This record gives sequence, structure tokens and C-alpha cells, in this order.
Amino acid sequence: MGFQMIVSFFSVLVAAVLVAVDQLIKQWATAVLQPVGAITVLPGILELRYYLNDGMAFSMLAGKQTLLIAMTSIMLVCVLLVLLLRKMGPWERISWTLILGGGIGNLIDRFLNGVVVDYINVLFVNFAVFNFADICITAGVISLMAWVLYDSFRKEKAEMSSDQVNGVSDGTN
Repeated sequence: MGFQMIVSFFSVLVAAVLVAVDQLIKQWATAVLQPVGAITVLPGILELRYYLNDGMAFSMLAGKQTLLIAMTSIMLVCVLLVLLLRKMGPWERISWTLILGGGIGNLIDRFLNGVVVDYINVLFVNFAVFNFADICITAGVISLMAWVLYDSFRKEKAEMSSDQVNGVSDGTN
């Protein structure tokens, strides 16, 4: 087994751990928060509120479970293939792993219950109630975007440096 395959396997294992953590927290939220509705953590700032979301982010596509399950499944298979087949650095790998773990966590809810259990409610802004899987997905997407911007900047800088070494001019002198 090559190093790349070991790293890929480890990424899938980490994603599985993220899924397990997500599902355990959702079980806790269902057992503890559902009966009481909400628990204040920091008054005026944060509460844990039991909320069932039948849509995706901000309840978009609410009630379209078959479409959401199909789209999410296809995207997650693509993410899994990227993790297994593409050679990448740690930053990009972590990003894709977070997206896979969070996506599977919410897909399990959608598939088994038709809704996603959300429980984190930020009170000082008007924002959707969300969960650990959402945090993983969001952190993964933001990290991936940052990596793409960084990599693009790095390649552009290297190209400019190479042009200067080779005496290539862009005609702006």
C-alpha cells in the first residue's frame, strides 16, 4: 500500500470520526433539548435549541428531501473520489475531509429522518440554527477557498519570478 493510499484511508477515517461525533451530538440534542426546547449557554449570545430543518442552509429547498438526498449523495461521492484519487497537500486534504464528514453527517439525518437536527442558535445576530456537521462543511469550504486563493497567488508569483529570471517582459516597462 503506497503512502498516498494510506493518507487517503486516514482522511476517510477522520471523516468517519467527524460523522460519529456529529451523530452523537445530535442524539444528545434529541434526548436533552427536544423535551425542553432550548438551554441558554450565554444569555443574549448563544443557546442550544432543538430545531428540525427539512431544507439545507437557511432552509433553502425545504421539503425537497429526495432532491437534497440525491444532490448531496452525488456531491459526496465526488468528494470521496477526490480524497481517494487526487494527490494533494495537507491543507486541501483537511478541507475536503471536513466537507465529507459534515456532508455525510447531515445526509444520515436526511436519509433516516427526513430532516436534519440543528441545535446551535446564535442570538446576537439573525442567523439560522445550525449543527456540528454544518460547522465542518463551512470550515471545509472556507479553508478550501483560502487554499485555492493562496495556491493561485503562489503560482502567479512563481510565474512572474520565472519570467523575470528568463528575461521575459510583459511590455509594461
